[in-house]
Amino acid sequence: MTKQKRNSKAKKPKRSKKKAQYRVRNWADYNESLVQRGSITFWIDEEVVANWKPEPEGPRQRGGQPQYSDRAIECLLMLRAVFGLTYRQTEGFGQSVLELLGADVKVPDYTTLCKRSAQLAVALPITTTGPLHIVVDSTGLKIYGEGEWKVRQHGPSKRRTWRKLHLSVDEASHQIQAVVLTEAGVDDAEAGQQLIEGTPGPIEQVSGDGAYDKRKFYESCEAREVETISVPPRRDARIWQHGNCSAPPLPRDENLRRIRQVGRQRWKEESGYHRRSLAETAVFRFKVIFGDTLSSRTLPRQLTEARIKCAALNRMTVLGMPDSYRVA
Repeated sequence: MTKQKRNSKAKKPKRSKKKAQYRVRNWADYNESLVQRGSITFWIDEEVVANWKPEPEGPRQRGGQPQYSDRAIECLLMLRAVFGLTYRQTEGFGQSVLELLGADVKVPDYTTLCKRSAQLAVALPITTTGPLHIVVDSTGLKIYGEGEWKVRQHGPSKRRTWRKLHLSVDEASHQIQAVVLTEAGVDDAEAGQQLIEGTPGPIEQVSGDGAYDKRKFYESCEAREVETISVPPRRDARIWQHGNCSAPPLPRDENLRRIRQVGRQRWKEESGYHRRSLAETAVFRFKVIFGDTLSSRTLPRQLTEARIKCAALNRMTVLGMPDSYRVA
């Protein structure tokens, strides 16, 4: 074989694509918000301490009475999530902090924190108003987590299971609007229905990946009177409702017809589908700050743990977010 033929059969080297670089405009303000995340007084305010004990509701019932309000339990669980503590460490940490703050209150023991977390209703702090453009996505969280070295050497065990965390994120403020935690076998469209129903306020647009291309998800969006549904149909998708039908056209069919006219890439630009990546950013922030595991063992406590972490993430978002721009 000649040298010329050898060179012709040789593979051409791939061109290396440089990663895009970004700079932050408001670095001073964003740096201050990062510092405030570690402030104890930010996570424990005077209002929580003042309402540490629950207010009596109705006539006194038989048996032991609750000594701590839901806000007190939520405050301690949030400290546990933010600083990565166990229940016992949370008890000692909370007691020492309250003593330094001069608060004459008692901290619940670790068993009380664990038991109360199963039935705790955690509300997400949300400051957004007006019609929302929400983006939805899901990710997996490990429970009964095994180390990577053990899995590589001996393989995963039968007890290694997962939970799926589903998030609804506001495109403008980056705040999480709704949280759903399910078992690994639940599909995204089914959990997406719960996200749409749980998102407060009017919704103007919903964006999600192809996993949400199902009738039940579109029906949930139409029930909330969503104007724009930016979900790309599958490559082999077909029209659901014929154009000659007297019923109004389906949003999914309109997306498919537009894709056939101008192409999938052009449709994504027109519909604002690329803003869906903000949901992936929220998932990335969640895992970087809190990790990719759940320490609780039962599903109700795991849901409370996930909502506590999302509530803490919203509070961090309100402190300040980076205003970045791409460097040419």
